[in-house]
Amino acid sequence: MTATFDLTLDNARLADGRLVSIEISGGRIVAIRSAGDPVQRGQELDLSGQLVLPGLTDGHVHLDKTLLALPWRPHRSAPSIRARIDDEKAHRRANPASLVERGAEKLLETALRLGTTSLRTHVDIDEVSKLDTLKEVLELRARWADRVQIQIVAFPQSGVVTCPVAAEYLEEALRMGADFIGGLDPLGIDGDQKGQLDVIFGLAERYGRGLDIHLHDGGETGLAEIDDIAARTRAAGLEGRTTISHAFALADAAPARLEATATALREAKVSILSSIPGGDRCPPIPKLRELGVDVFFGSDNIRDCWNPSSVIGMIDRMMLATYRFGLRRDEDIAALLDHATTIPARVAGLGDGEIKVGARADLIAFEALHLPQVVVERQIPSMVIADGTIVHG
Repeated sequence: MTATFDLTLDNARLADGRLVSIEISGGRIVAIRSAGDPVQRGQELDLSGQLVLPGLTDGHVHLDKTLLALPWRPHRSAPSIRARIDDEKAHRRANPASLVERGAEKLLETALRLGTTSLRTHVDIDEVSKLDTLKEVLELRARWADRVQIQIVAFPQSGVVTCPVAAEYLEEALRMGADFIGGLDPLGIDGDQKGQLDVIFGLAERYGRGLDIHLHDGGETGLAEIDDIAARTRAAGLEGRTTISHAFALADAAPARLEATATALREAKVSILSSIPGGDRCPPIPKLRELGVDVFFGSDNIRDCWNPSSVIGMIDRMMLATYRFGLRRDEDIAALLDHATTIPARVAGLGDGEIKVGARADLIAFEALHLPQVVVERQIPSMVIADGTIVHG
């Protein structure tokens, strides 16, 4: 990538409709002035009223799983989470390939082209991957630091209690530079809620890291796990540093039960990550928002052994939400931007989340007057700026 340079974006339309001039220097936004004011520094680019938004955040992706750069692999349906895990491990054993060969950089490049400038990736830590894949992801993060900000979750996909080497590998992963400790279905995978949560919360406290726990368990089992995670978060002083990914059980909760669990989540400052899945397992995001629970969006699986889908861009993810929840009013559609900008910035430290002086200059422009038009038309950015440098457009 070329070095950052001084740049002024004139006649940029912000989400609130204002036309402004945005000055960038050293990869940062250094001034926001009225449109048409004399250019103070560097190159001027007249956007002629294009909508400019902060770079978007993908809060949940699996860079280590994607097969995007490999020949098409027909999806093999599996009857359970454990069966899917075993199928993927068998595929990895039979088809060893590097992250680049599998398509991790192709996925990053596509996501960046679609406006994603920060993301959180989960990396499998088990007896097959060991710490080898984590090493590759750490190297990948360093190579892409000037384009995409990447957080890493050490993810014990095969379990913690049922995979004896997992706890040792997870601890070493944190020493190597993983940002978060992961977990997965304490009962559904490990059959030992206390055992798994004791290990991962213990590591989080010992190393001063946050948690991001996959939770597919449904019904009252999953709701009880959510309540336990919220209580442990408060007891450990990890408020604002714990995320539950998927949280399918919230889709099963009766109104009174949902409100009680939402209260526990809100008070513990535990956030929820959703990919807006199909079927009947999507948490009621508008209701959670109304109840004060922080929800942010992610893509989850991108053409891998778990899912053949290739819905990569976060604008497309917002469109899925409008469809899923029947959102039609401009204000409801526009509010979805929070789930890929301000909320992940506040609760996960991903991106700056807004266009402001001092923020990293991660910006995306669209040939549109307002956000609802961008979402319903599923627009691709006309320009992407990462760390102050134009990388697309």
